[in-house]
Amino acid sequence: MRKITTFIALAVLSFTSIGCDRFLDIQPEGKVIPTTVEDYRKVLTSAYSKYPSHRSLSALRTDEVSIDENTSDFISYREIAMWKDSNTDQATTEFPWVSFYSVVFYLNQIINEGSKTMQESPEKRQILAEAYALRAYTYFDMVNLYGKSYNSATAATDRGVPVTLDIDLEQVLKPSSVQEVYNQVHADMAKAEEFMVEQKQSAGINYRFSKVSLLALQARTALYQGEWNKALHYSEQALAIKGDLSNLNTATTAPNHYASTESVLALDNAFNSSVQNLSFASDELISKYNNSTDKRFGLYFEKNGSKYKIIKGGSSDFRISFRTAELYFIKSEALLKLNRLTEAKETLLKVLKNRYTNEGYVMVQNGILQMGVSEFMSYLLDERFREFALEGQRWFDLRRASQKKIIHTINGQEYILQQNDVRYTIEYPMSAKKNNPNL
Repeated sequence: MRKITTFIALAVLSFTSIGCDRFLDIQPEGKVIPTTVEDYRKVLTSAYSKYPSHRSLSALRTDEVSIDENTSDFISYREIAMWKDSNTDQATTEFPWVSFYSVVFYLNQIINEGSKTMQESPEKRQILAEAYALRAYTYFDMVNLYGKSYNSATAATDRGVPVTLDIDLEQVLKPSSVQEVYNQVHADMAKAEEFMVEQKQSAGINYRFSKVSLLALQARTALYQGEWNKALHYSEQALAIKGDLSNLNTATTAPNHYASTESVLALDNAFNSSVQNLSFASDELISKYNNSTDKRFGLYFEKNGSKYKIIKGGSSDFRISFRTAELYFIKSEALLKLNRLTEAKETLLKVLKNRYTNEGYVMVQNGILQMGVSEFMSYLLDERFREFALEGQRWFDLRRASQKKIIHTINGQEYILQQNDVRYTIEYPMSAKKNNPNL
């Protein structure tokens, strides 16, 4: 166990892109211990900067993309698209593990030590709030990658991920249950709420957590746990602070742009350039759009021969973790589950009015008004597919909703992810298991 924790520490402390390798939890010659709010803001910025691009990788497992076999990066990603998690080729890119715990290492330093050494001030409270919120977000993402989808009947025994709240490099990390991880997520969100100062963050620093992005995380967490009253409560609270929607009949950029009026938290590199260059939009995804009335189509895709390239991401301008449209979707789904069908429809239509041409919206509206509960639920999930394409939401939506059968064709051979396949839960990376027999 010492080997992997030392590996984590070295990975953390060797990160130098913004100069925060000066800060350690010990003080060897030439190093300093962070003590001030300015010091700890730099440590926190390191944590944000190191947040892994796991959503780009998860897209390769979904029904959103097909991969180009003629690209130089094909060998690095093909096995992800084959859902081959065991005995992988050494050239295959691993899902992140150490990088998640590197982020946690920074956050534990801030929470455990910064809380003692920083002088009392609004800046200290904000830094602590963000550290707790980011730790909650980190464990939420990890348990949804490497743990089973939340089921209240089995969560106490389903394997999650190790939870560490200390900066002790000698601790032995063992997996916590899915329920235990969610309990920690809730505990951290509660602490973040207690300390939070900023209601919203301005464009350019909106990778930082604020009151509204914490509420968005609370809403998403409640959605994934099927706690519909809480999902409704948190989404409505968030929308009361920031409810703007981008009208795609007039907007010139996609709504997942960091400067969009919809941006709530712009942290995740949800569709990075490497995966973008490797990918085409899948036929199934393209078929879900009406390309003459759905204004998202031209902002998301570009014709490339007989296929469509995805232009929705690929640069840091499209970092996205939460945006207001998702809050409306969460609210709509919660209302539907609470048997408030009419309100659920009205909530979704607020978004769709900004997504379709006037003529297209009238057709969509007329169709929705005729739907019953099951038909509207199916439609709502299809709209999530269209709205959040390549934003890193699809894999998690598939896990929590249907765990449908997916077929990928690679090098002329079919690979099949069966309905409710065990591979809907990603295995711990091989490097992590090699370094820690407790995994």
